[in-house]
Parts: sequence; structure tokens; C-alpha cells
Amino acid sequence: MSDEYEIDKRNKVRQLCDKAKYDRETVHRILDACMIAHVAFVQDDQPIVVPMICVRDGESVYLHGARKARVIKLLEKNDQVCLNATLVDGLVLARSAFNSSMQYRSVTLFGTPTLLESEKDKLHAMRCISEHLMPGRWNELRAPLEKEIKMTGVIEVPIARASAKVSAGPPKDEPEDYDIPIWAGVLPLTQTLGTIVSDDQLLPGVQPSPIVLAMQNRKL
Repeated sequence: MSDEYEIDKRNKVRQLCDKAKYDRETVHRILDACMIAHVAFVQDDQPIVVPMICVRDGESVYLHGARKARVIKLLEKNDQVCLNATLVDGLVLARSAFNSSMQYRSVTLFGTPTLLESEKDKLHAMRCISEHLMPGRWNELRAPLEKEIKMTGVIEVPIARASAKVSAGPPKDEPEDYDIPIWAGVLPLTQTLGTIVSDDQLLPGVQPSPIVLAMQNRKL
């Protein structure tokens, strides 16, 4: 397997192409940092975009939803989808509005969606999703009930084509603008998990596990 995804007209980055990356390591790293992906497809000649919980497992992405949800049924019937996951890392404050921008990491990928049917495959995907969102929590919880597995819809999208786009660094102003006495720089933006809030129906004496406590204040 090549270290880079094959480039064709679908995944070739045309705007700001100097920021494009096609290597698997970069694409995987960005996907692994995201919890939500926006999934685009066409239904009855109408474009549709839906945010969905996502996780990468090797060269596939799992998308999670209710089995009876409209989006799961629509994805099941589509032979191609486009998925985008984006992380914003900061605001780039230049000396002009035109040159002000963002620091970001994004991935766009293309693949053929498949609805997972077997209980084994669905449980594997569900565990991947749980461990991605709540590391270590799966083994603390009761096992999924058969009816819960049936009610869960998981779409697998093998990564056929992908590209990443990464924007970092300080502002890039016009040469003459560096003489203007205006502050310029970067305002970092981060997503961080907060402090847990206990359910008001906890049994007396029940305390959060070390796994739950470790999730607090974790930078995403």
C-alpha cells in the first residue's frame, strides 16, 4: 500500500494547493482528532449534508446513527459519499481583513458507503466509536442489548480517495503593510472537555471511575 492516496479530479486540491497533503499519516491524524464529520451525498437530485459521529478504523470510517434514521437509509442507497472533517486551530489576525484567515486542519474523503448488518461487525464499530469518544469507557459499561444493536445504524465508508489541507503559521501580509502600526498575530482556538457533572439519579456512594476523571479537561 502506498504512503499516499491516489490523486484524481475528486480529491485534488485546487485552491491554496500549497497547503494540500495526500499522505495517509496526515489524513489519519486529522480524522483521529475529529468527533464529527459532515457527510455529503445526492438524493433525488438534491444535495444533502449531514453531521454525523465518526471514527476511523484502519482505512475505513464508521458513521453512527439510529437504524431507522433517514440519513442511514439514504446513505445505504447511495453508491458514493463525500465526507469532510475540519478542526479550527486559531484565528490569524493580519494587518488587513483580506489577509486575515484561520489556522485549520481538514480532510475530505470519498468512498462507497455500506450499511453494516452482522452483529459482530456492528459491535466492533460501536466499540470503536465509544472508545474514540470516551476512551476506556466501553469495558466499564453493561454490554449492549440485542435490541440496542438492532436499533443502531452504522455506515462503513472505505477511504477510496482523500486529501488533507493544513493551514498554520503567522499572518502573511502585503510587503507594504508591515510598516503599518497595527498588531498582528495568532489567536489560538482549542476545544477542551470540561468538568464532569453528576447525574442527579446516581445511587448513593457511586463515584466516577479513574477513566471518567481522566477525560476531564482533555484537549481535543
